[in-house]
Amino acid sequence: MTRSIFSRIPTSDLNVAHVAGDSKQRDLRLSSLRSLGSLRVSAVRPLLRPGLIVLLTSPALFGCMGKVRYPTYYTLHVAPATDPPPKEQPIGSIAIREFRAPSYLRQGPIVFHSSPEQLGFYEYHRWAVDPREFVTNAIADRLRASGRFSLVKMYDGQADVVYVLSGTLNKLEEVDDAGGAKVEVELTAQITEVDTGSEVWSGSASEAGPVAQKDVPGVVAEMSKALDLAIDKLLAPIPASIDTTRNPGNGK
Repeated sequence: MTRSIFSRIPTSDLNVAHVAGDSKQRDLRLSSLRSLGSLRVSAVRPLLRPGLIVLLTSPALFGCMGKVRYPTYYTLHVAPATDPPPKEQPIGSIAIREFRAPSYLRQGPIVFHSSPEQLGFYEYHRWAVDPREFVTNAIADRLRASGRFSLVKMYDGQADVVYVLSGTLNKLEEVDDAGGAKVEVELTAQITEVDTGSEVWSGSASEAGPVAQKDVPGVVAEMSKALDLAIDKLLAPIPASIDTTRNPGNGK
C-alpha cells in the first residue's frame, strides 16, 4: 500500500499543539512540516499546469494528423430507352429478377485489375448505385421500349407472368496492361418459362474499350459506353430465340 509522505513523520511531530521545547525548536519543526508539505504538492502540480492542458486540448495538435478524405461517388449512364415500335403480337409478359454479380463487384469501390492475378479497388471512388440494380433497371427499360413483351415488370416472387429473366453481371472493371488502361463489361442472362420451369433462352455479351481520359471519371465514362453496347447485344436475339408456340401473346 502506498504511504503518504507524512506517514514517516512521528505522531508527536504532527500534533504541533503539544510539541515540547522552546519556541525556537517549535518554529524549526513547523518549518520542517511546511517543507515536507510543499514537496508533496510540488510532485502533483506539474500535471495541473495550464500549459499542459492547452497542449492536450489544442486543435493545432489534431491538425498535424492530416485532413479527413471523403469518397467521391459515381453512377453509370446508358442511353435512354426509345419509345416501343408498334407490335402486332407481343410474346407474353416477363418479370426481371435482380442481376447477380461476383462479391468483389458488390463492395462499393470501383474495381481495377493491375494484372490477371491482382485485383484492386479505388477505395475513395465508389458507386452511388449498386451496379446490379443499375443493370437490372436498364434491362427492364430496354425490354419495355422494345415492345417485344406485353408486360415488363420487376420480379416480385409472384407467378403472374409467362417468363422470368435472370442474369449476372460478370465483369465491370478497369484492366491495366502493357497496352494501357481499358474497361471490360460482361453480361449473361436466361429466360425461364414460369409454368414449366424450362429455360427457353440464354445469351451472353461482352464489350471492351480503351480509356482515353486517364482518370477515374474517364474510366466510369468508358464503362457506361461498354455497358450500353453490351445490353443491346445481349437483348437483340431474344425475339427469334423464344418458342412462342407454347405461350402466345394472349397468355398471362
